[in-house]
Formats: sequence, C-alpha cells, structure tokens
Amino acid sequence: MADSIFRKLRDGGEEGELAPALTIEETVVSPFALDVSCYLLANLSSSILAGKSKGLVLVTFSRSPSFYLQFLKQRGIVVSSSSKWIRVLDCYTDPLGWIDQPSTGVTEGPSLVKLNKCVSDLKRLFSSVIDAGREMVGDGKTRFSVAIDSVNELLRHSSMPLVSGLLTDLRSHAQVSSLFWSLNTDLHQEKVTNALEYISTMKANLEPFCPSPDGKRNALENLFLAHQDFGKGRFHVRFKLRKGRVRVMSEEYHVDQTGINLSPISSAESVIAATKSLIPKVHFNLQLSEKERVEKEKVVLPFEHQDHGKSTEIYDGRRTLADGKTEATPLSSGELQADVVSSGKGGEIIYFRDSDDEHPDSDEDPDDDLDI
Repeated sequence: MADSIFRKLRDGGEEGELAPALTIEETVVSPFALDVSCYLLANLSSSILAGKSKGLVLVTFSRSPSFYLQFLKQRGIVVSSSSKWIRVLDCYTDPLGWIDQPSTGVTEGPSLVKLNKCVSDLKRLFSSVIDAGREMVGDGKTRFSVAIDSVNELLRHSSMPLVSGLLTDLRSHAQVSSLFWSLNTDLHQEKVTNALEYISTMKANLEPFCPSPDGKRNALENLFLAHQDFGKGRFHVRFKLRKGRVRVMSEEYHVDQTGINLSPISSAESVIAATKSLIPKVHFNLQLSEKERVEKEKVVLPFEHQDHGKSTEIYDGRRTLADGKTEATPLSSGELQADVVSSGKGGEIIYFRDSDDEHPDSDEDPDDDLDI
C-alpha cells in the first residue's frame, strides 16, 4: 500500500491534470506523520538518483534543514551532489523574518535556499518554491515534486482560504508533478481538515492499536508512560479514483529508532478492517446486549396476548367451519337475521335475503327509472 502512494507521487499525474496530492494526518495519540514524511522523502530521493524522477523541493516548517539532510545521509543517500536534484526552503530558522540576513544563501550545504521572509507571505513562498524547482529542472516541461513537512505553521500565520489557495496553485502548476504535506488534526477545526482533504487526492491517517477511551488526557499520559503498544497501529490510506470512486487500503505500522516500518495485515484482519470502514458512523448502538435481548424476549406482542400464548385459529370466512358447529335456521322470510354460530373454535355470520326477488350483488341502479 505504501508503495502505491510512492508510485503515485513519483509518477505524478497525466498531462493537463492536477498533480496528485497527499495529506498525512496525525493525532496526539499517534504523532507519526513526520516518520511517514521521511519515509516518502527517502524513497523519492532514491528514485531521483536512479533517474526515475527529476527533482524535489522540500519546504521545512517543523524541523531544520540539517535534520533532513542528516536523515538522508543515514539512509545512504548521497547528499554531496544534492544541489543537482534537491532544494530545501528553510521556513524553520526564521519564520517571522526577525533575523537581519540576506533573503537567500547557502548555510548548510549547496542544497539549502534560505527563506528569510514572513511565512504569512504565501505569494512569495509560492514564487520561491517554483524558482527553486526551476533551478534544478529548468523552465521546460520537466517537472519536480514538492514536499511540505507541516502545514500547521502555515495555518497558524495565515487563514485557511489562503493556505488552500497556495496548495491548489502548487497542484495546478505545470511543472509540479506531485505534492504532499502533513497535518495534526487535533490542532484545527473539522472544517479545516475537511478542506485539506478535499484538495488532496490521497489521505493517510494513523490509527493506534489502543486508543484512549477517556479522551486526550489519558492519551497524553500514555505518551509519557511509554505504553507497550505505543508506536504500533494501522496505517489507512484513502485513494480518490476517477468517476467519484474511492479505494481504502490498510497496513500495520511500527515505529522504532530506524523509522516507520509497514507490513501487510493478515487476510482475516483485513476483512474486518474493511468491514469497519464501510459501517457509517452513528451516535447509537445497533447491537443488543445480553440484558437487552432478555428483556426483549419478555415483551408480549399484540397477537400473542390471548389464550396464554397458545396458538389461536381465526376463521377467515373462506372455508367451511370445522365439525361440531351448529347450523343456523332462518326465523322468517323478510327479516334480516344475523345468527352467530359459535363454538369452541370460532364463529360465522349468516345473512338471509328479505325475499327471493332480491338479486344478490346486483349492479343495477335502483333509481335508474326515475326521471330527474
């Protein structure tokens, strides 16, 4: 499943389409979006060095550029020649532009482009990303990928419409092949999360094995107590396909000192996970407890309240009565008699006509001869 994400980001979209975009969501209980971003960063860097992609622009907000450069070195990726395939925009060191330094410069290697202006100036940030990419691939049709380690800082200094406009402009640019970013959903309102999910074509979220049932307070306590299941869980990805279709895939993840490790879920567990994902979220329980089931069986339904629960035959008027019934005898002609023949099993109503001249079930209008 993670390979499917990587291939979509590596290959990009078709010509004339918007670039594929991935939102990596994390929570307080499972704060591992950075590990997923580093996993994708390492794979994209390897594909670029292998000649399968052209370039990568990394925009850093939550970590310094040296953190990512050191991470790539640990993964065995040659950073000495990184100026030919990667650019790093530093929005971490001086996000508000308080340090009086040149706007750009090489401070931590040939790949670092220092962004020294306020991060709220999103138009300048967009121009800086495009200019950094063109330094690697030129002004032709060659495309590059863009990675934003966190949009939480962007949303802290800019409004949601401006941030979504920046991401949409990057996706729609002709030279941007793919784009991904991370988001902590606990820090923002639901409408902000929904807006970023709407922009993206893929959404990844991490679900821990043992979520806290009592809320975020116990979840924070679990972080400090280093629970044995902390760092383990399910990695869910939702792909938006064409014609409105959606595909959901899941894997198990385990985070250790080397990073995040992904492994497939067993067949039985995958079926259960897929079934749970299809069940709509409701605010009531559709299943009965044992106590509720016993109470339900004690309820006497309307058709069961007679004869102390014994079955009762009801005569429907379309069949002859059983033996033991008494025949009804007409009392006199011209009289309407309703004789109820009763027995231990049922009853019958017998109707006698007033005279033989009366036609049963006649369709003639009795007032047809009147001249009105």
